[in-house]
Amino acid sequence: MSSQSGKEKPSRPTSAFFARSAETKPKRKPGSFAGYASPRVALEALRAALARADALFPLSVLGLLAGIVAGIVIVAFRLVSENALVLAGSMDNAENFEALSPEWRLVLPTAGGLAIGLAFRAVRPESRSVGPAHVMAQLARHAGWLPWRNAVMQFFGGAVSIACGHSVGREGPVIHLGATSASLFGQWLRLPNNSIRTLVACGVAGSIAASFNTPIAGVVFAMEVVLLEYTLAGFAPVILAAMAAAAVSRIVYGPDPAFAVPPLQLTSLLELPYVVLLGVVVGCLAAAYVRGTRTLDLRSRRLPLALRTTAAGAITGLCALVAPQVMGLGYDTVQSALLGQFGLAALVTIALLKLVATIACGGLGIPGGLIGPMVVMGATAGGALGLLGEWLLPQGGASAAFYATLGVVAMMGASLHAPLAALMAILELTANPHTLLPGMAAVIPALLVARSVFGQEAIFVALLRGRGLDYRFDPVALSLERTGVSAVMNRRFARADLEAQAAVLGQVLATGPDWLLVTRQRDVVGVVRPPPLDEGREDHDPSSALERALRAAPRFIVVSSYATLREAMQRLDQSNAELALVCEDAVAGPGVRPGVEQVRGVLERAALDRHSAR
Repeated sequence: MSSQSGKEKPSRPTSAFFARSAETKPKRKPGSFAGYASPRVALEALRAALARADALFPLSVLGLLAGIVAGIVIVAFRLVSENALVLAGSMDNAENFEALSPEWRLVLPTAGGLAIGLAFRAVRPESRSVGPAHVMAQLARHAGWLPWRNAVMQFFGGAVSIACGHSVGREGPVIHLGATSASLFGQWLRLPNNSIRTLVACGVAGSIAASFNTPIAGVVFAMEVVLLEYTLAGFAPVILAAMAAAAVSRIVYGPDPAFAVPPLQLTSLLELPYVVLLGVVVGCLAAAYVRGTRTLDLRSRRLPLALRTTAAGAITGLCALVAPQVMGLGYDTVQSALLGQFGLAALVTIALLKLVATIACGGLGIPGGLIGPMVVMGATAGGALGLLGEWLLPQGGASAAFYATLGVVAMMGASLHAPLAALMAILELTANPHTLLPGMAAVIPALLVARSVFGQEAIFVALLRGRGLDYRFDPVALSLERTGVSAVMNRRFARADLEAQAAVLGQVLATGPDWLLVTRQRDVVGVVRPPPLDEGREDHDPSSALERALRAAPRFIVVSSYATLREAMQRLDQSNAELALVCEDAVAGPGVRPGVEQVRGVLERAALDRHSAR
């Protein structure tokens, strides 16, 4: 990153020191940009305001803009991925894989897997990581800084996997693309990391909203699955992002829900025990899905990438020879299940083969989504249980199509460990509010079975844990993650050169700084509390006092001015240090001596402890 500071520096005296203090800054209220004539200075003021955890208004504006950007990117991806074979003349619509001959059902996904493997093999290993798991890993390790190269590979890999009929969904690629577009927007503005983290959530919500026309589900998914928190400062920009992205999508695709189903509902509350049974069965299916995907991902990682992706395509093709409905996104299959157009044998076959094909694609590295197949498996499994219920109770009960809807809720909630997101998703996907009450009765048993009985975590967390990353945030860590170092650091510091004359050092001490940056040839060699200024004593020597203070100076580290408090705390813990110099474009590492011109503030461990204790 190149240095680009918008702060107006105080005039430097001819002596070898300068002072920065809070008094040198324009007087303004937090979050206000009045008094800043230069756009560059106003942008710097925006960055300083965004370092605060409660920067609601500027974050909301940025969230709205990020949602528009994400919506445009997602619409472009949908147009490419869903119309490639149609434009090539191979299919009359993007979902009609059933019309392909058996040979093409086997060859197309196998060839697509080989193409994906060869393309990903041609790039550097760090550019191959894609999907929601990559987004969550970047949030945990790199404060949401998402590289553009991975997004390019996700766009290509996701489009090819969908076009070639792999058993994947589009939500995985769109989550990555939406999050990256929002992250790059924040990186372009050089915003602090805590606000980039929120913008990533805005991109995730916007991508779900634009892809499925489900803005509420997008918001809940971003907060419940990605950020793992609910705060006002987080909610407002995420809601605006989802709204803006959904509006962009509706310009192209219209306002209709994803699935057209009649307004079905339970005929009697006496059916609730059977709904609970449905949740238990689907919970077992979800546990098998999570465990199978994680196990295959873990055990196949040493195999050549092209071999893995080709094998995934071949397994999908073999399953499609029996049930072509397993190919592609499968939303036409879900629509048919919701309308009750399949028999019991067909529903069971599709559910089981979709499970096998999706575990193969997800575990062997096909860069597609893992949520879309949950919808297909949930709808077909729920529909099968609904038909079985009709056979057991022929005199009454809801239709099998309604149980297909409940199967979607249970499968999504159990696999993602996000019951609220699942309920909101099915509500918006079907525009049927009658699903909420029985949906609650289905999703909680499914979640309990998957988590408590089989010990399975959320699918993305399970994949990350298998790759050595524990993705979870405790309340203290979340509090530190929401705030940037610029909001807490002490700006009342001054420079004191070791070679300066006693009179000059006396002038520095007279300014009353809280900290002295002891320098040698403009490099900071120590950070000390100012020694007492005793002008009444003739033998008082500020230079000697400074040298004594330097010998007892605490160890310090360097952190970037864009870092969050959590990042700073982690660096302090790793280095066993008590102080951190907040520097513009800091290069962290052992023995780093930053130039004094880079320093923006001093951060004490005690200040972090006070902030986390609030």
